[in-house]
Amino acid sequence: MPIVTGSDTAKTRRELSAGGERLAYYSIPAATEAGLGDFSRLPAALKVVLENMLRFEDGGFTVSVEDIRAFAQWAQDGGRSDREIAYRPARVLMQDFTGVPAVVDLAAMRDGIKELGGDAQRINPLNPVDLVIDHSVMVDEFGNPRAFQRNVDLEYERNMERYQFLKWGQGAFNNFRVVPPGTGICHQVNLEYLAQTVWTDTDQTGATIAYPDTLVGTDSHTTMVNGLAVLGWGVGGIEAEAAMLGQPISMLIPEVVGFKVTGALREGVTATDLVLKVVKMLRDHKVVGKFVEFYGSGLDNMPLADRATIANMAPEYGATCGFFPVDDETLRYLRQTGRTEQRIALVEAYAKANGFWRGADYEPVYTSTLHLDLGDVVPAISGPKRPQDHVALDVAAQTFKDYIIGLRPAPSVPKDQKYNMTEEGGSPAPSQAEIPGDEHSGEQSRGRVEGQSYRLRDGSVVIAAITSCTNTSNPYVLMAAGLVAKKANELGLTRKPWVKTSLAPGSQVVEEYLRAAGLQEHLDALGFNLVGFGCTTCIGNSGPLAPEISKSINDNDLVAVSVLSGNRNFEGRISPDVRANYLASPPLVVAYAIAGDMNIDITREPIGQTPEGPDVYLRDIWPTSREVAELVEKIVTREMFQAKYADVFKGDERWQAVETTDSETYDWPPASTYIQNPPYFRGMSRDAGVITDIDGARVLAILGDMITTDHISPAGSFKPTSPAGRYLTERQVAPADFNSYGSRRGNHEVMMRGTFANIRIKNEMLDGVEGGYTKGPDGEQTSIYDAAMEWQQRGTPLVIIGGVEYGAGSSRDWAAKGTNLLGVKAVIAESFERIHRSNLVGMGVIPFEFTNGDTRKSLGLTGDEVISIHGLADDFRPLKIVPATIRRADGSEQTIQLKARVDTEVEIVYLKNGGVLHYVLRNLAKAG
Repeated sequence: MPIVTGSDTAKTRRELSAGGERLAYYSIPAATEAGLGDFSRLPAALKVVLENMLRFEDGGFTVSVEDIRAFAQWAQDGGRSDREIAYRPARVLMQDFTGVPAVVDLAAMRDGIKELGGDAQRINPLNPVDLVIDHSVMVDEFGNPRAFQRNVDLEYERNMERYQFLKWGQGAFNNFRVVPPGTGICHQVNLEYLAQTVWTDTDQTGATIAYPDTLVGTDSHTTMVNGLAVLGWGVGGIEAEAAMLGQPISMLIPEVVGFKVTGALREGVTATDLVLKVVKMLRDHKVVGKFVEFYGSGLDNMPLADRATIANMAPEYGATCGFFPVDDETLRYLRQTGRTEQRIALVEAYAKANGFWRGADYEPVYTSTLHLDLGDVVPAISGPKRPQDHVALDVAAQTFKDYIIGLRPAPSVPKDQKYNMTEEGGSPAPSQAEIPGDEHSGEQSRGRVEGQSYRLRDGSVVIAAITSCTNTSNPYVLMAAGLVAKKANELGLTRKPWVKTSLAPGSQVVEEYLRAAGLQEHLDALGFNLVGFGCTTCIGNSGPLAPEISKSINDNDLVAVSVLSGNRNFEGRISPDVRANYLASPPLVVAYAIAGDMNIDITREPIGQTPEGPDVYLRDIWPTSREVAELVEKIVTREMFQAKYADVFKGDERWQAVETTDSETYDWPPASTYIQNPPYFRGMSRDAGVITDIDGARVLAILGDMITTDHISPAGSFKPTSPAGRYLTERQVAPADFNSYGSRRGNHEVMMRGTFANIRIKNEMLDGVEGGYTKGPDGEQTSIYDAAMEWQQRGTPLVIIGGVEYGAGSSRDWAAKGTNLLGVKAVIAESFERIHRSNLVGMGVIPFEFTNGDTRKSLGLTGDEVISIHGLADDFRPLKIVPATIRRADGSEQTIQLKARVDTEVEIVYLKNGGVLHYVLRNLAKAG
């Protein structure tokens, strides 16, 4: 809620008129007039944060005049500042994978505060919270008209306990709304409906205040909404819970990188091609922890859907956010998606009055700048295992072949060999595998071809998925995909039979406009039937491959390929059967489903043949930019959005039939394998503790560079022989009912068993072993979970050793929670990605960085060392350099210096309390 902060900032309060209404607001130009500094050339993204400073004050973390003056100094100092500020977003956005454990924590805090003698009603979100259930649908059924209904049925069967719990939360907590399953992906629902660009609220006097719409979300791709000039980014569930409970986000005034865009995209180039280029450029520029703001005349040629695509992938280029200022295109999109005319008028008036408007002369001060002429962007894909691995489409096939050569002693497939659809007998070479046809079944959804056999090889595309929040609601690339399908279908082309195809849009509006354009029938003909509205393949919910295809891949050690229109392609994420994963535009996904093979150069070679025999090339089925634009303008209407979001919180009959309890605290079902009361707050005292030195710690794992939260946090499916699988089996859960790790994030017993258990993670303590293994106390190989439990029984603290960019990727709070529950007290790495570092601190785990050029390799660490870190108990301050003693197995010792990546004084307070939620809980208990 806006609060006047005193005489200096009170002078900045002004009124404006918009849509027939007068509203108060805090004026940045007025702050200059009041002598607080010259803010005229600040980037719009930073002005949003400055406005937050003008508007807020709270005991304990006050906004001071010096904080406000620091923004003017930022511009004078070349876009840099070491000033720590307390920032308060307007609202919080969640999805169910990360949201369920957050609601579990809130429920546990209600139990905890009662144990401390406090009032359970003190545990309520103070800021609006929206949770969108979008991560639970899985692609079990595909390629047929019943796919959508069957996947919905399975989703409810698997997740009823979770949905009952979320409905309880919706009734028990104030300021908490749930968007039911099947509505869409949270970021698209946010972009199309929830976000307002300019928010309004009432202050203590009853006056209506206008201010920028801002948020944090429990998903890293919360950044998508920055395309609509809404400042938001992903945080871990821990930090989001603190924000919703009234705690400000402590942060340094960020650096802002200006990304100047000029020109226009060439014919045949898509928004996906553009964003993959942007990801590459910004990764190379090193923007971790920074804001990126896009500006320049090229934005005049960039639809908002394309901007949202770029903003969505900010985590992939490493930035906190990728922000687009308000301009005419912002207003056009707000109108098209059904926002009220009064809101649109307010956005325009506010942006122009407060300096947020991008006009022709918009040229702020930036920390650094890049430039891209849109005409230089070429068709591309990214892979095989990182979003920043940009590959121009015309060299994609050769690059893949080079990748295979690097994996194998010799090329397994001659470069001139054509893909062979065959019914021949004989034994395939090790790099190929023959899949027999099933004469009794013609089910396309199971990857079979009636009476026909075919061969897989390195490079066979076994998954082609139009999926994720990044692309699947951008009408320009979706219409393009539909047009590719239409042209291909009319020529008699279809997908290759070994390709698992799926269409999982981020919004129900997509289904409406594809059908209205007459394109869905053509997508269906190629196997891209609707499988659900939500996150699927991009988060590992790709569902199983046909058993014979999976067996062939694994028995023959084939490098199978997925092509998806998503934002993540990390190792082990998409499917346990697929080793090479490529990000591509939706129309390219359709094209690769037809080609069926990454070895084919689809820019030069035929991607298929008509029934009559002539070759068909990609150029024959690729639509023109004009075709796409005219179709979007004709078909996509304001009324579509208004109709689809009219009852967005109501849900269908299935959701309405979900039964739950009506109680202040949650009645935890003791037999539930989905929802359990976590141990974080049991036995808490009312007073905070102290930070202590770490003595005699053992190494649980030594990990390499770019270890993502996918490697750390449990995700995807798991086997019965894994610790999590054994836990469920012991509780009579059949493997067919395991569901995914993500769906079980509300049960800490499952999740801690899956931490560091990714099938592709490599612990350098072991020689060439993949998966969640380490050395136990006896020196023998065992699971990381079992080793950690044995060390805990002995009372031995643990550390994790890592390389550069430790914790990259999704904002998975379980990457920190699991680390904590395994008994890890510190993570020592060369560098950290922003969200995971914050989450570690929020769970009481201290992140440290090597200094003086030391690395795990230069120190020759093997995992047999005993590590002690001192200097924590006395005079511990942000970024303190502390000594660490390494005692090796031969008895020798070495002392090195580590930098504590505890960046702010607030984080030190959190660590003294054992974590941010412990801190909040103690304060609320003391307040009554």
